[in-house]
Amino acid sequence: MPRLLIADDHPLFRAALRQAASEHLDDCSVLEASDLPGVLDALSNDPDVDLVLLDLHMPGSQGLSGLAAMRGQYPAVAVLVVSAHDEPLVVRRVLDHGAAGFIPKSADPGQISEAVATVLNCGNWLPPDLARAVAALPSNPADADLAARLARLTEQQYRVLNLLAEGLLNKQIADRLGIQERTVKAHATAIFEKLGVRNRTQAGVLLRSLDLGEPDMGVRPA
Repeated sequence: MPRLLIADDHPLFRAALRQAASEHLDDCSVLEASDLPGVLDALSNDPDVDLVLLDLHMPGSQGLSGLAAMRGQYPAVAVLVVSAHDEPLVVRRVLDHGAAGFIPKSADPGQISEAVATVLNCGNWLPPDLARAVAALPSNPADADLAARLARLTEQQYRVLNLLAEGLLNKQIADRLGIQERTVKAHATAIFEKLGVRNRTQAGVLLRSLDLGEPDMGVRPA
């Protein structure tokens, strides 16, 4: 029985995705999460999840950062990105960071079902019009390189990296995560080494390069 995790902060859109996926699969189990910490906790607690339908913009995740965290920490789990950010260049970056496909938020239930079924069968899926446009764009080696470097971080190191990028001091990070300040320093040293940067400023710049900004238009449930 396939196990799906729907990650979106809008309950009605999660319900629409759940219905589209469930109606066209003989049998499936569907979990839900409304923010990136919830996604990572769900994957940690349920190693049998096969596929995540991931919104690019929700609490704890802006742009490609959530996708990068998931692919780094749970590389065996397939990810279908679901977003209103459907420009071909953005989709190209999504694929370069390891997604198995992309569903625009304007997609109809039939397309969503087709995408889920295709990826569960170990395929890749894009809408035909986007597939043609994306195929004309070359992969960006910088995105592939950054994805590989981020994949080296542990889950806790990724949390520390996000807080470093927010400008928090080591003591503030320790209080936020419930760990010792010396542990934060050790994590920071390991993060800088794995990412190939010298300090927290460079690490923050690297992480912020994953931000896509807000889409010009978003499809929201009525």
